[in-house]
Amino acid sequence: MTSLTEDTRRSAEAYGESAASRKSFFTDTSICIGCKACEVACKEWNRNPQDGSLEVLGSSYDNTGGLGANTWRHVAFVEQNSQRIEEARESGRKLVNLGMPGVGPPQSSGPAADGAKSSTAPPDTAEFRWLMSSDVCKHCTHAGCLDVCPTGALFRTEYGTVKVQEDICNGCGTCVAGCPFGVIERRDEGIIRAKVDRAQSKYAQEIPNEGTANKCTFCYDRLVDGQTPACAQTCPTTSIKFGDHEDMVDQARRRVAELREQGMTEARLYGANPNDGVGGTGSVFLLLDEPEVYGLPPDPRVATKDLPRMYKRTALAAVGMIAAVGASFALGGRR
Repeated sequence: MTSLTEDTRRSAEAYGESAASRKSFFTDTSICIGCKACEVACKEWNRNPQDGSLEVLGSSYDNTGGLGANTWRHVAFVEQNSQRIEEARESGRKLVNLGMPGVGPPQSSGPAADGAKSSTAPPDTAEFRWLMSSDVCKHCTHAGCLDVCPTGALFRTEYGTVKVQEDICNGCGTCVAGCPFGVIERRDEGIIRAKVDRAQSKYAQEIPNEGTANKCTFCYDRLVDGQTPACAQTCPTTSIKFGDHEDMVDQARRRVAELREQGMTEARLYGANPNDGVGGTGSVFLLLDEPEVYGLPPDPRVATKDLPRMYKRTALAAVGMIAAVGASFALGGRR
């Protein structure tokens, strides 16, 4: 039996017999086709307002731009040429240059083997490619948004995910600054009604929970009914996978190994390290380049991670000051 993670222990303590295994997403960007079915399914199920004017952005074939209060799934489009593809593969080689065994048949001895081992990358490597990735809230093990929320509107569910209770949220926006990924956002006038002339158009819709913080709920209402989140249910290529956290991480690691055996040394995991600055995430990604290329921080760190150490040092400093003041009074009294 596998050991429970710290997050699962906390959930078990809080929910007792009602606690469930931690649920996670595994997004395999290597098979994402950029269809945006996940975006549409998320919007439809959660009845989220539209973002922007629905026009394609000048930067890519995208019309949302990023995650926010109204877009809880976002598909990024990154265009790369052959030079960048090779740079990505080289950075991947450096990332795991730990004496790992080579891939492919062993080199024969003799003059033909004097040179370096030939690359195992597919010989028909394209000179151009799109990197497509469906981004979502990370549902961090150590969630900064949850830590700094003053009203308790954010809470960890029995599935290990992080959800906002809109009826408790007071719209202070503290959680926005607490998220190292820039995921959570407050729904307000300046964001959702930039084009007032659209008020009477066919796209007009009511704005739910205006003024409150909003982000992916991991389809909590579907989880409690034993259903799969809408985005994973809809994904036609199974790029978005859903299941128990440990199973998702295992699948992700096997998939990376499989791609590396095919010569795609750029394949790497994101969010699967429990020792990173957020304790690992509930949304694990297989990337084909460095995280920054996808708009992800390379070393995310929750702002509250160092609070226990800071409190300890503050307490020690206070004790030291009190001792120093007491000693000064004692010495003054003797005089």
